[in-house]
Amino acid sequence: MGNQPFLTIVTVTFNAGRFVGRTLESVQNALEKVIDKSSVEYLIIDGNSSDTTLSITKQYSTIISKVVSEKDNGLYDAMNKGIAISTGKYLWFLNAGDEVADENVLADLLKELKTNRDVYYSDAIIVRENSEKVGLRSAVTPHTLPENLKWQDFALGMKVCHQAFIAKKEIVPFYDIDNLSADIDWEISCLKSSKTVHYLPFILCKYLLGGLSTQNHRRSLLDRFTVLKKHFGIIPTVFNHIRILWRGYRFSRRNGKYW
Repeated sequence: MGNQPFLTIVTVTFNAGRFVGRTLESVQNALEKVIDKSSVEYLIIDGNSSDTTLSITKQYSTIISKVVSEKDNGLYDAMNKGIAISTGKYLWFLNAGDEVADENVLADLLKELKTNRDVYYSDAIIVRENSEKVGLRSAVTPHTLPENLKWQDFALGMKVCHQAFIAKKEIVPFYDIDNLSADIDWEISCLKSSKTVHYLPFILCKYLLGGLSTQNHRRSLLDRFTVLKKHFGIIPTVFNHIRILWRGYRFSRRNGKYW
């Protein structure tokens, strides 16, 4: 690409042959609505997959800027590689199984990015492996979505779905590869470094249930405590975890299990 792309989309994969096609197809469909395709850089960061992931990826070579496939130290190590080699002004992580919400999203997003805010965010549609829609994340989980997001809003956990959060590369940190809740830490750090934050008036993505934190739920909860203690202090974090438990209990009593 001759000029710097405006947006870099990073998709991390590892033996994701069952799901990566839906991600690639959604990006391809959305790119068709973008007039200047050089404004979007699309990176695939693969952990040396041994299944059909890379062969499926090759079918979408016309929309992919670069594929890196090598052994890594897990999801967040791979995401750090994406940050390191990205050349776009903004970063958007859309991992294997996640999808661009609809074909108009990229064109609409690029218009919004021209307003030059530091962070953009929206809601996400949660879907199951069979593509069944669970619902909007803000409706089917206790995480309501504010229209004036601040880092302090994360006192009770992951306020914004990671796949619905876009930040300027110049303010993003690298992920802590040893913490399963590094995505919360990353978003809080981005917001702390930002001067302007903008709520997008459209849904950015479909988020596939069953990610790393869901698969390792107990450890992710402990790691979340570590992240929130880092940003809010020990006493507020202990108090807020009591609030998290009570909020989750009340929500599940009214609405049923949400994960």
